[in-house]
Amino acid sequence: MAKRFHKHQYNEGKLRMEEIPFDLRDYVLFAVKRLAVFGVISGGSVFLFDSYFESPTDRSQRREIAFLEDRLAKIDEEMTNMSVILSDISERDDAIYRSIFGVESYPSHLRNPGIGGADRQRSLRGFDHSQAVISSQERLAELQRKLVAQSRSFEEVLDLAKSQTELLKSIPAIQPIRNEELRRMASGYGFRIHPIYKVRKMHYGMDFSAPTGTEIFATGDGEVVLAKRTWNGFGLHVIIRHGFGYETLYAHMSKIMVRKGQKLKRGDIIGLVGSTGTSVAPHLHYEVHKDGRKVNPAQYYFNDLTPAQYEEMLLQSASSNQSFD
Repeated sequence: MAKRFHKHQYNEGKLRMEEIPFDLRDYVLFAVKRLAVFGVISGGSVFLFDSYFESPTDRSQRREIAFLEDRLAKIDEEMTNMSVILSDISERDDAIYRSIFGVESYPSHLRNPGIGGADRQRSLRGFDHSQAVISSQERLAELQRKLVAQSRSFEEVLDLAKSQTELLKSIPAIQPIRNEELRRMASGYGFRIHPIYKVRKMHYGMDFSAPTGTEIFATGDGEVVLAKRTWNGFGLHVIIRHGFGYETLYAHMSKIMVRKGQKLKRGDIIGLVGSTGTSVAPHLHYEVHKDGRKVNPAQYYFNDLTPAQYEEMLLQSASSNQSFD
């Protein structure tokens, strides 16, 4: 026979305690109490175990999290170093490369492009390490944008370098007559006494005295834009357009050996020295024009004169007080 549970209850009529068998309600309350005690003991055990003991899975996950946090910190450090290097490259780009070519710095709004629109990091939110991951993601995106901008800047610099090669070929950088064939520098750039009118007048070129028939050379790559004769003034003369704002004029020739539209390389023979037009002796009148202004040709003889020869040329050009034309 199954054991029955009893409870004690005071009988006021008999003035004594009596044992009364459990009814259904008593059994239910008894079971609930036992389950509550068991739940408290079980929950406390689990809490104590989780607090002071780790399962192999927990230990593995903790190591994984520590590894990822360490890698995230190292990635942030590497991005900081990359940012410093990129800033240095940008400074060199503006201060050196672009300065060499005489162009403006790369625009700041292009070098540091912003980004707007919707929250691009929405999928990364809601986790314990969300902020750290979002911060790294944003820094990486910023670096990517700056790298793209710097790449475009370097493409411009490369184009400048290519055009600079053409510029160096085009600058009128040699004397129009061989140095050894020069009798003397007849007259330089500046105010001189005109040989015919005997008045002080601005002389916009340099006069190279040489025998009639001496070869005259193009001083830079370019195209002949004028080859004509006038009976006074420049006489037989040629104008070469070199590009990049440069033009050169060669006057008083005895013979023109090029035609309009002809492409020339530096050193090509364009004619022979003479005394045509308004001239008192065989010589070459030579001018350099930059952006429409007549400039001192002496500033451009840097390809075929030594420093000593250059100084001698400056002295000769400055010593004469009278031009040949």
